[in-house]
Amino acid sequence: MTIDKARELLQVQAGFGGFYNGNAAKLILSEVSREHGQAAVDGLIREVGLDRVFGFEPGTRFEGGLALKKS
Repeated sequence: MTIDKARELLQVQAGFGGFYNGNAAKLILSEVSREHGQAAVDGLIREVGLDRVFGFEPGTRFEGGLALKKS
C-alpha cells in the first residue's frame, strides 16, 4: 500500500471515528509499518490527527491490528 492510499483510507476512518473505525485504522497502520517503517506511521498519525480521534500516539507500534504502546 502506498503512503498516499493509506492517508486516504485513514482520513475516511478518522472522519467516522468510533471503535470499529479505530480497529480499521490499526490494521491500515500495521500494513504501513510493515511496508514503510515506524517513521511513516508516526507521520500519518500526526498528519491525519489520529492522536485526537483515536488516541494513537507517535511511537506506538502497530502489528497485526494491535497497538503496542511505546516503551
